[in-house]
Amino acid sequence: MMKFSLAVLLLPTAVTAFATPKSTPIVTALAASDLNGWVPDESAFAYGLPGALDPVGNFDPLGIAETTSLIQMKQYREAETTHGRVAMLAVIGFLLTEAPISFHPLFNTGDRDIGPAIRHLDEVRVAAPFFFEILALVIGGAEVGRALKGWEAPGNADDLILKEDYYPGDIDFDPLGLKPDNWEEFSEMSTKELQHGRLAMLGISGIVAQELINGKEIFVNLNLAPDTFIAPVAVY
Repeated sequence: MMKFSLAVLLLPTAVTAFATPKSTPIVTALAASDLNGWVPDESAFAYGLPGALDPVGNFDPLGIAETTSLIQMKQYREAETTHGRVAMLAVIGFLLTEAPISFHPLFNTGDRDIGPAIRHLDEVRVAAPFFFEILALVIGGAEVGRALKGWEAPGNADDLILKEDYYPGDIDFDPLGLKPDNWEEFSEMSTKELQHGRLAMLGISGIVAQELINGKEIFVNLNLAPDTFIAPVAVY
């Protein structure tokens, strides 16, 4: 399982480097639409949202997209994009903080082997209990900002969840100015993000499952790092 999980994490770059996303119409004036140039098309798969990549193409073995409304499809894409971003951050966090890299300079843990990442928050709780309150505030603030940007007020007359002029996942966070200014390039970048996010969700699931099984770090399981972590013994 572990070797498969790591292989999954390494695939996105290769896949997106040699495959061409599904062709999409060129829309040169994003300013004309608040949906980044996307025009929902009832005759297209998933209403024309990007995300399909050869050779798999429109992957929907259960036929969910065929019976899904536009409102629900936008919710699905919002959830998929958000979970994919969290999963990508999680994969990076796991690989950087575990042996042999062991990059965790905060909370007086930088000079210690604190074991698999699934137990790192236990160490943080002991060293800095206040951190969890700060973390909750930061996450809560981010979620409130996302809700204000893209979500309708509960109980609205049209019973909408997402705003009609909100493109799923586009919360206007682009500090490096990487967002393309036309639909063709935007859909290609969105497809790459979705593909990386999907693989990251699979990868982090495998990593967490493996660490729960034997309590060993990822690179230790792959014999790429020595097993130096000694788990604490509970005293009752």
